Amino acid sequence: MTRRRKLRRWLLPLALVGLPALALAFFWQFQLRRPIGEGPVAIPVPAAPFSKPWTDRQVLLVGLGDSVTAGFGASPGKSYFERIIANPPDEFNDLMGLCLSRVLPNLSATNLAMSGTTSQQHLRAEIPKLVRQPTHVLGLVVFTTGGNDLIHNYGRTPPSDGAMYGASFEQARPWVATFAHRLETMLDAIRAAFPGGCHIFLANIYDPSDGTGSLRWVGLPAWPDGLKLLAAYNEILSTAADRHPDVHLVDIHEPFLGHGLSCAQFWRVHYDRQDPHYWYHVNVEDPNDRGYDALRRLFLNAIATHVARETAQLPHQSTWLD
Repeated sequence: MTRRRKLRRWLLPLALVGLPALALAFFWQFQLRRPIGEGPVAIPVPAAPFSKPWTDRQVLLVGLGDSVTAGFGASPGKSYFERIIANPPDEFNDLMGLCLSRVLPNLSATNLAMSGTTSQQHLRAEIPKLVRQPTHVLGLVVFTTGGNDLIHNYGRTPPSDGAMYGASFEQARPWVATFAHRLETMLDAIRAAFPGGCHIFLANIYDPSDGTGSLRWVGLPAWPDGLKLLAAYNEILSTAADRHPDVHLVDIHEPFLGHGLSCAQFWRVHYDRQDPHYWYHVNVEDPNDRGYDALRRLFLNAIATHVARETAQLPHQSTWLD
């Protein structure tokens, strides 16, 4: 037997074993492996707005919405709601002293958000718990709503309003319109609870698929119109913020792209070379600690932009700090 024939005899079994092993390694590295990383996320929070108090008014911070605001999956003390109030003991150097308790000396807080809730439940069960405040109280409301309307019931039941996973866009069109009306009703009710004024910080909805629309690797069925309906909900949230001067959109959709199920796939358009890591909890719906750090930074920037600016523009009076 010639050397060439012997080589062929070895190459075939090597290929039969090696190619599947290579494919399996590729699949693990770029599809199943989702590294979390460590340290702060690269969303800067300017220190200047936190260098002096904003107001000595009584301020009530309220959390409303779903598990994102309830803090599901966060380590103790590291939900975004807790971290915008006060720095945790192991705070990152770049955020030391950058929190609301530093600039709002008369701040109190209550978190009414409940994990697993939809916008229907926010209107029916959460907002009625918001007690009407005296006129001297300024309201700051952080609100995440609509995400569970889209993802429930994970394709296990026929799509419906508040549980539309798997619906076609045409089928869901009336539910989208209902969400827009429901959102306006909720914003009116929140506003009515603060006759002394409020700021509502309304988050849009992130996309764990990183723009691919595919959640099959976490066991969910295909949903051809999923991204289209997500965009429709985000448009409603954005339009509400544009319509009302006391409602401010907190864009979490764009910063989270590249940190979902495709975070390790360098060929994706949203791949983040500086931080190619997973910002979601094991349930894929909620953030992990680094994701909550990102949310904390995004909410802090939005609050500082609107609240610090407003108080700085008010004429001097005894109730406002220099």
